[in-house]
Order: sequence, then C-alpha cells, then structure tokens
Amino acid sequence: MKLPLFIAIRYLFARKSHNVINVISAISAAGMAIGTAALILILSIYNGLDSVVRSGMGRMEPDLLIEPSVGKTMPFSDSLLSRLSSFDGVASVEPVLDETVFADYEGVQSVARIKGVYGGYFKSVYMEDCIVEGTLALRKGSLDLAVLGRGIASSLGASPRFLSGIDLFFPRTDREISLTDPLSSLNTARLFPSAVVSVNNVFDPQYIMVSFDAASRLLGMSGDECSALELRLDTASTGSYGSRGYRKAISQIGVQVSGILGDVFDVKTREQQNETLYRMLRTEKVMIFVILSFVIIVIAFNIFGSLSMLIMEKSDDIGTFTALGASEKTVKRIFVFEGWLISLLGLAAGLVIGCALALLQQHFGLIKMPGNYIVTAYPAILEVSDIVVSAVCIGLVGYAVALLPVRSFFKKLFEKND
Repeated sequence: MKLPLFIAIRYLFARKSHNVINVISAISAAGMAIGTAALILILSIYNGLDSVVRSGMGRMEPDLLIEPSVGKTMPFSDSLLSRLSSFDGVASVEPVLDETVFADYEGVQSVARIKGVYGGYFKSVYMEDCIVEGTLALRKGSLDLAVLGRGIASSLGASPRFLSGIDLFFPRTDREISLTDPLSSLNTARLFPSAVVSVNNVFDPQYIMVSFDAASRLLGMSGDECSALELRLDTASTGSYGSRGYRKAISQIGVQVSGILGDVFDVKTREQQNETLYRMLRTEKVMIFVILSFVIIVIAFNIFGSLSMLIMEKSDDIGTFTALGASEKTVKRIFVFEGWLISLLGLAAGLVIGCALALLQQHFGLIKMPGNYIVTAYPAILEVSDIVVSAVCIGLVGYAVALLPVRSFFKKLFEKND
C-alpha cells in the first residue's frame, strides 16, 4: 500500500509531458473545492434558516405537552402541578384551554381559536418582543382582556386603541339547541383587546389569548379542567433545544410524567407536536444535500479525463513496473490513488474555505438579507455532522470516479498484452 501511494504522490506533483493534464487536474481539484465549499456553506445557511423557523414555532410550543388520549379535556389539581414542577429541569407547568370559537367585532365575524392561560403564563413564555401594539394583559379590574394574533386582529379590524369589545360565542353543552332562540344555546363572553402580537404563522392568523377563568366560563367548564398541560424546561440546567443535555432531560421527564399519569395521557415533545413541519424540514435538508451532491459528482468526472490521459502518458512506466514484478493490482492502485488524491486535495481545500465562510457568516453576518425579515443577515450554523457527512460522501465519490477509468483502461491494456 505504501509504494503505490508514494508513486501516486510523485505523479501528482511531477511535471507531465503534456501540460493539458496538469491543467485538467488543477481544474478538477478546484471544481471539487468549490463544490465542497458551496455544499458546506449552503447547508450551514439552511441550518440557520431552520433554526429561525424552529425558534419562531418553539416560542409557543412547550418542551413537553401533556394531552388526554381520549376526549378534549383532562382534570388537573394544584398537587399535580406541584409534583410535575418538582422534577429536575422543569421550569414551569402551565394548564391551558384551547378551543375553536366564533368571534364578532363590530359586525365583522370570524372563526378563531382561544387559548386560556393563567396570568403567570407570560413569565414562562417571553412575548414582549412580539408585541405589535398594546400591553400584554388578560385582566384589568373586572374587565376581561384578550391578546390577539396579528392575523386575526387584522381580519376582525380589532385594535387595543379602540374601545369596542370582541364577542366570543361557544355552544352550550348542557342544553339542546333552541330554534326559536339560538342565542340562548350559546355561551358568550365580551373581551377587550389589550395587545396585538406577531408570533408565527400558526399563532397569528387564528389565536386569541384570554384568561383561564374567562375561557372556562365561555366553554362551560369547571376550573379544574384543561385541554393540556405545558411543561417548559430550565435551559440553564438542561441546555438549549437540541443539545445533548436537553434531549436527556426530555427523555427522563417524559418517563417520569408517564409514570405518574399512565397511558390515558399523551406526552408529546416539540417535534411530535408539529410532526409534519419537522419532517418536512428534515426532508428539505436531505434533498438539498442530494442535489448538491449530484453537482459535485458531475464536477468530479473531470478527474476521469485527467486520469485517463495520465494512464496513457505513463504506459511505458506501466510496462516497467510490470517487468519489475509489480502485480496488476499494485499498478492499478497507483493510478486510483492518483485520481483520489486530486479529489481529496479539492475536498480539503473546500472544507477549509466552506467552514471559514460559514463561520464568518455565522458570527459577523456579512451577507445581508434583502427586504424586511426577522433577521437582517442570512443566518448560518456550522454543524460538525454536516462536515463529516459531506467529507465522507465526497471522498467516496472521488474514489469511485478514480476507479472507473483505471478499470476500463487496464482491462483494455492487459487484454492487448495478452
């Protein structure tokens, strides 16, 4: 193995009688470098965009969501909340009510979803930077207030600046629908907008946040029933979302919660709460990698041409190696290593350039995004897994491309000698 590699290195850096071989080899290595750097940089920018999407969704998504397996509501108590809060790594446990209602604002009507929460919810979920107008509040004296998503506020024409209230309607469950007096079959509630917020494209078009008591009255429920329990972790002790500490804490707490509540409740992680979205994000990244890999494969076929010309140029050397006792396998390895080294040089250069560009973009945001977005520069996150997978795949592509001309030409060469 050492002798074929040594000769391949000598061939790589030695001057060829035909300068075009040097040019094609240099173009091949440069092409592999550019393709590798582009792959690393684009994957890093995708990681950044993916992180922005996940952070926007994760603002309202709890780390663990406990829902009833059957039905829409589940009972809860102060003792249950205290017990769940006592688990290591749990920062808060919030009961919520989530239901579809009918909304009317000054004659403008729309279907909306209410989310009933306790007053401490905004301490667990930081939303101050989401405020478009108004102040986060769910109650003022005897008045019930509401925090509206930007989309539903726009469709209703509601604003905290106006004095009109929003009327919410929900069917009563304790009586039949009256055809003569339909309104008597509905629970109603009037709330006044306190704030308009912009969180994400799921929350904004449909959600109205109200106090837990107001939601209970509107839905005709007792105060000890909720739609779900939201558990949020303490990132100071468990680490940020996706880290090893976070995953370990989620797994441990999930087992503890299941042990307390049993099989009648579903315990969902963030990805399980929006399984379709996160599956789509993973699929998009895989498709981006596959498409760019095909581009690199096309670029790598330049090596085929340069290696084929080198084999023809070194035909006399091949005869000499054979006369000195070198086996066909040994001679083949020389030229396979020669072609592979060209791709590996391009790979190494591309990894260095790609990682450097990704880190510069990640820390300094050199390339700005056009238009008005949440982020001003293209976000980039360089991940070690992307570097390793890219290096392995491109290395294998380079080896396969180097193997093709060697097998083809040597088969013809040795058939001719026979």
